[in-house]
Amino acid sequence: MCHVFAGQDPANYAFETRSVRLMGHATSVRLEAKFWVVLEQLAQAQGMPMSKFLSLLYEEALEIHGEVSNFASLLRCCCLNFLDQDFDHVRLAAEAGEVELTASA
Repeated sequence: MCHVFAGQDPANYAFETRSVRLMGHATSVRLEAKFWVVLEQLAQAQGMPMSKFLSLLYEEALEIHGEVSNFASLLRCCCLNFLDQDFDHVRLAAEAGEVELTASA
């Protein structure tokens, strides 16, 4: 019944831990390898390196919600939203343009 999912390459769901710097503090984030692939695509869509994308995402979530209680879960949900067929890729591209304009100003 679920062979297409159960039979996938175990490397897809193997944990991968990466060191990141969030607001000047070194930390690590542990996600399944497949999520890191999607996050690379997301960062590229925003026109920035992964480290800058993660830091900016953390800072914006902190600004909006006052805390980021589970950053790894936030990242997973970002990936799922990005892959959703109804995701607004045009808005994402527009936001990337705003980031580039702000960075160059």
